[in-house]
Amino acid sequence: MIRVDKLTKRYGDQPAVDNVSFDIATGEIVGFLGPNGAGKTTTMKIITCFMPATSGVVEVDGLDVFDHSYEVRKKIGYLPETTPLYPEMNVLEYLEFVQAVRKIAVSGRRPQLRNMIDLCGLGEVVHKDIGELSKGYRQRVGLAQAIIHDPEILILDEPTIGLDPNQVVEIRQLIAELGHKKTLVLCTHILSEVEAVCSRVLIMNRGKIVADGAPETLRAGLQGRQRLQVVLKGDGDPDRVVRQLAALPEAQVESRPPSEPGVITLEITSGKHQDLREEVFRAVSSAGAVLLEMRREVQSLEDVFRDLTRGS
Repeated sequence: MIRVDKLTKRYGDQPAVDNVSFDIATGEIVGFLGPNGAGKTTTMKIITCFMPATSGVVEVDGLDVFDHSYEVRKKIGYLPETTPLYPEMNVLEYLEFVQAVRKIAVSGRRPQLRNMIDLCGLGEVVHKDIGELSKGYRQRVGLAQAIIHDPEILILDEPTIGLDPNQVVEIRQLIAELGHKKTLVLCTHILSEVEAVCSRVLIMNRGKIVADGAPETLRAGLQGRQRLQVVLKGDGDPDRVVRQLAALPEAQVESRPPSEPGVITLEITSGKHQDLREEVFRAVSSAGAVLLEMRREVQSLEDVFRDLTRGS
């Protein structure tokens, strides 16, 4: 359905997207992850014909996005990070405007409009001006404009950014429902959204794809690596504990802000099949500190993301 081959986008000498290749099959629900500035939004803008690439090939359903832009845009529904809304129009007027721009047959507009209003939960606000709506409802209107022409592919860029927790849950439920009917690409840096709705994950960092697979497959790649949460009482020389543990092969030690005066929290990641619990106990004892807690944590998609994008 989507084929990206050696895609590059440069701004001057700076590559925002650097020789990226991947395929997305019909019916897949793909999470496109990356830290801010990784290049994921630029990649989505190229796929949706919003901007040209410097080089490479992008095809949607066999159509080149550069040579067949109009036909490609018919197949894609796009919700950018900044939702393209007109605040002075009411919801009904705006959706009718989008139908006209999309050149949807007049005979099919009314039933389609009712369907969008029901699907996106807009019945209570359909006659309100968009400028009066909460951000959650504006996101729903944005989703409605993205799918009103019944596209085969739906690309959503940060669809829940800035929403409160209740609104986030509502929008995620709507996205999950849409994912049963469309090829869906969810571009985000919120990992819980991806784990909730996506069957495949692409992780981008510094303009390159650094991971591609099912969430459980990516997590399996870290299996054997252990992460310990260690809480110390700062008697003795707790900095000595950090130095001793950081000197161990493949060990990474990070300090967390103190939860209370005199208490130090460390996050320690070991190499694969390396159990550091005894070393931690010895280091704490020799430093004269007090070990309040030591907890082994299960590897998660967040661990994969941090491991691949650390230092970006």
